[in-house]
Amino acid sequence: MSNSSSISQFLLLPLADTRQLQLLHLWLFLGISLAALLGNGLIISAVACDHHLHTPMHFFLLNLSLTDLGSICTTVPKAMHNSLWDTTTISYMGCAAQLFSFMLFITTEYCVLTIMCYDRYVAICKPLHYGTLLGSRACAHMAAAAWASGFLNALLHTANTFSLPLCQGNALNQFFCEIPQILKLSCSHSNFRELGLILVSACLTFGCFIFIVFSYVQIFRAVLRIPSEQGRHKAFSTCLPHLAVVSLFVSTSMFSYLKLPSISTSLDLVVSILYAVIPPALNPLIYSLRNEELKDALRELMTGCLSPAITCQISFVQRS
Repeated sequence: MSNSSSISQFLLLPLADTRQLQLLHLWLFLGISLAALLGNGLIISAVACDHHLHTPMHFFLLNLSLTDLGSICTTVPKAMHNSLWDTTTISYMGCAAQLFSFMLFITTEYCVLTIMCYDRYVAICKPLHYGTLLGSRACAHMAAAAWASGFLNALLHTANTFSLPLCQGNALNQFFCEIPQILKLSCSHSNFRELGLILVSACLTFGCFIFIVFSYVQIFRAVLRIPSEQGRHKAFSTCLPHLAVVSLFVSTSMFSYLKLPSISTSLDLVVSILYAVIPPALNPLIYSLRNEELKDALRELMTGCLSPAITCQISFVQRS
């Protein structure tokens, strides 16, 4: 990363022009972050503690919650810090670390979403082979492959992006370090290698999306053959939220990375929030509302946490 000798820091895009709006965005991001931390933390705790949730679907849901926590903790805290202290700077190495971490979690999340689609396909279309195709060892291998793919993709993009000579200043038109914004700062003749990597990643992403769509076509065909209306409703209620999450994630991320440079900055900010900030807060809500087993485990978890505190408070009142 030879650029570190010429550029020591980058300037991020402020979320607002006035101090009042900056503080408003600070509180908004704080609320979204707390919702994501609480929701994903509860899911991780419930799946880890309740042996009834030690199933492939909930195992992948745990991995999805881990990626959601990682992605939102990578981007939002720095934006909140800049809004609080009215600054826009991020160090060169801090930007590289943020980009690597974000690419790691965002790539792994998409891989996990693809695996979750395969899980639903096997559960609905090949239920007799579910235990064989999605055994504990197979699930562990698929999760490891997802994280390894995220690490490799993040490493390649980070190394290529920060090896480019930058000759267009150091101001990024984004509230976190994003590859397309850094490429705008590079010399026009030197970024073809990274653009090629982005195109390859986009093709793989689109290929996974085609696999997801094809799988859901088979799922919906199988669901429509279910004679029970209650059975069809249950199957649709578990599949449609997942399809909605994947569609939002893929459409906004691909638009952000493949759009023309002439698109307005305000639209860049909205799109980046839609794929980097909103999904980590919404995913726990989407995947827990229709999951009775998970809701029961969360109730038991909350009851187990509140009971000692209530008992301790009653004992304290009795002593006093």
